[in-house]
Amino acid sequence: MFTVAQRGRIRDCLVQAASEDERITAAAFVGSAAINREDRWSDIDLALRIRSDLEPEAVAQHWTERMYADHDAVHHLDVWAGPALYRVFLLSNTLQVDLSFWPSPAFAASGPTFRLLFGETNDAPMSPPPSTEALVGMGWLYALHVRSSLARGRRWQAVHMLDSLREQVVALACLRFGLPAHQGRGVDDLPPEETDLLADALVVSLEPTNLQRTFASAARLLLKEARHIDAGLAARLTAPIEELVRSSHSSPQRPRY
Repeated sequence: MFTVAQRGRIRDCLVQAASEDERITAAAFVGSAAINREDRWSDIDLALRIRSDLEPEAVAQHWTERMYADHDAVHHLDVWAGPALYRVFLLSNTLQVDLSFWPSPAFAASGPTFRLLFGETNDAPMSPPPSTEALVGMGWLYALHVRSSLARGRRWQAVHMLDSLREQVVALACLRFGLPAHQGRGVDDLPPEETDLLADALVVSLEPTNLQRTFASAARLLLKEARHIDAGLAARLTAPIEELVRSSHSSPQRPRY
C-alpha cells in the first residue's frame, strides 16, 4: 500500500519530468489535488499538453516506458476522451496514476478541479451537465431489461440492470441538488433523506423476492425524479413503469443462454 509521502514523491517526480520534456508544453493537476482536497486514498491526475506537431500515442509511449522503469507500474489501460488520451497506470504499491495527453488546441480548464502548473491553457467552453430527460430515458430502458431478466429467471443479469437503473436515479438526484453527477461523485453529499431512499434500491441478495422489491423501489425513485423534471412526462411514464414492476413477478421461464 502506498503512503501519502510516496504519492507526493512520485507526483513531484512526474511534474519535474514534464517540465524537462521538450514534448510537453504545459501541465496541470486535475481532480482533488487541484483544489487541495486529497485524502489518504487519492490518486495522481496529471494533464499534459503536448507539442502541436505530435500525437498523443507517441508521447504516451515515452511516458509509459518511464512509468514501468522508474515507478514500478504493473499494468495500464487507455481511455479516450475526445482527442485526449488518458493512460491509467496501476503501480505495484496500488497507487493509480492518470496521465492525460492533450493535443495543444484541446488543452483547457474544464472546471474548478484544474490547476495549471506551467505553460498556458486555452479558453474552454463550459461543458453542459447531463441531460435529465436522457437520464430518465435510460432509466426506463434499463427498467425494461430488469423486467425481462426477472421474468426469464436471469438473476445476475437482473442485478446488472438494476444497478444501471439506480445509477440513473443517483445522477438525477445529484443534478437536482447541484452536485456532481458523474460516477456517483456527489451521492454522499445528498441529504440523508435522499440516501435513505436510495438504500432501498440496493440489491442485497439474489432471492427473487428481494430483486423484485429492489426493482419496485428503484422504479418509484425514477418516477419521483421524473416528476421533478417534467410532471407531464412522469404522468405518461407512471402506468408503463408500474406495469413493468407488476409483470416482473411472472413465473420465471427457464434461463435463456
